[in-house]
Amino acid sequence: MQTNLVAIRQYLEAGGHSCVAVNLTRFRGHVPGVYYPSGAFELARLLLRLRVDLLHLHFGGHLSPRLLALAFLCTLLPGRRTVLTFHSGGYPSSPAGQTANRRTLRGLIFRRLDGLIAVNAEIAGLYRKFGVPPERIRTILPFSVTPPNPADPLPEKLRLFAANHHPFLLSVGGLEPEYDLPLQIDTLGDILPRFPDARLVIAGSGSQEEELRRRIASKPYADHILLYGDLPRTATLRAMLDCDVVLRTTLYDGDSISVREALYLGAPVIATDNGMRPPGVRLISVSDRAALGAALCELLSAGRQRAPVAGDGQENLRQVVEFYRELLQNG
Repeated sequence: MQTNLVAIRQYLEAGGHSCVAVNLTRFRGHVPGVYYPSGAFELARLLLRLRVDLLHLHFGGHLSPRLLALAFLCTLLPGRRTVLTFHSGGYPSSPAGQTANRRTLRGLIFRRLDGLIAVNAEIAGLYRKFGVPPERIRTILPFSVTPPNPADPLPEKLRLFAANHHPFLLSVGGLEPEYDLPLQIDTLGDILPRFPDARLVIAGSGSQEEELRRRIASKPYADHILLYGDLPRTATLRAMLDCDVVLRTTLYDGDSISVREALYLGAPVIATDNGMRPPGVRLISVSDRAALGAALCELLSAGRQRAPVAGDGQENLRQVVEFYRELLQNG
């Protein structure tokens, strides 16, 4: 969600538009043009004071009363258009999402919004359940990619680990229980008899780092696994160009941007089926070690096959800005 917001802001500024951001997370900073209100009252004063044409709200997780109150407040401000992107891919199938209908408070507030952006078809269906007219809804994927230059080097530690070793498997996520990383570590041992030079790089940080390091150290093939830590996004995209397969095994997952980025760059992806993966992903069931091993062996046995990078990676941002223009012209 934050990556999408930053990308939209940078795209607007590159096009000569002014764009300020309001950060409501617990993370504080000192970024020019970004406001960090300390509470609801200060936020309300800020929204009244800012001279803007359009407000774009980005919500994730669940539709809490506080978020709904914020959306309602924005619809009351004169002279502004209000757009909402709801990034929670798992919400439509949640107990709260199953109760969606036009007679709810959520439906009443959503129908007051000038425009709603859905990150997938399930979210668009949720908006329709709330009674939002179809003409106010746009389905726009929440990612943009600046294709990396293949000539740019990988970070040194990653380059040395992966150099001249194939296949190169890349896992992108967090070191948290929901990413089911022990499954990847154990499955690597299953495929090594067929692919003895295989290497697995796990990028990310999280609460399970020490536990995962101990698990890796206990394996006789520990030198085939690199627990890299946080990998900058530009380096992650560059690694996706070199890797043979991107892994996204999860116990729970939303609409993963890293999966869409990998597909855009032509990398084969194996991911746990969460009911909302984009076309082109090789799906496996949750924690299915045999299925993951079989999928890896099938893809790797076919040789390195990658689709060419298409477009400039800014298509989704152009759709967002075009939606802004439509709403402002109609106003």
